[in-house]
Amino acid sequence: MSSLTVYPLSNYSFAVKEQQLEEDPSVVARLQRLESDYEQYGMRRTVEGLMIVHEHGHPHVLLLQVANAFFKLPGDYLKPHEGDIEGLQARMHARVGPEDPAIKSENGGDSEMNGGGSYTAQDWEVGDVVGQFWRPNFESFMYPYVPAHITKPKEVKTWHLIQLPERRILTVPKNMKLVALPLFELYDNAVRYGPQLASLPALLSRIHFVYQD
Repeated sequence: MSSLTVYPLSNYSFAVKEQQLEEDPSVVARLQRLESDYEQYGMRRTVEGLMIVHEHGHPHVLLLQVANAFFKLPGDYLKPHEGDIEGLQARMHARVGPEDPAIKSENGGDSEMNGGGSYTAQDWEVGDVVGQFWRPNFESFMYPYVPAHITKPKEVKTWHLIQLPERRILTVPKNMKLVALPLFELYDNAVRYGPQLASLPALLSRIHFVYQD
């Protein structure tokens, strides 16, 4: 059984940086670009990071909230021939890393005092794979397996654990929110969060959480 050291949510400070607009304005546009990219590069590989904190000894997952309705994990698709680890490190840094070393946190402290510092993409500690989802066609549905009749899936999404340090500033684009959702909120709640995020509590059940105060 894999272990993950988990620190309290209160250990982390939050700051704001310039907004990051979605590359595609709609799901239809995203699927159209996926089809175009597939013809040129083949199957898309997407990586996302699972940042876990705790409150009162219960695991919470840090999710990005967009437009008060859509929740997602930080990450994005990889470039051709880009490795999963370095690719996810770069995308975690781009999404919730510092905008600059002198950025101010929302509680008024500077990054050095709050464990932020001028860390780099390589400072994101990428851990075990927790799950994978496969997109068999140019459609919105993804599955935790490759259907038997599919020989050329169009996308694979891989979830990695992220070992957060004891303290860090997480810097969020101003058009998003970073929310901490408890596992009991996600469990069996596909109507609110979709089938992938609703499966997180089951996927994380094999992880031994080591809680630190």
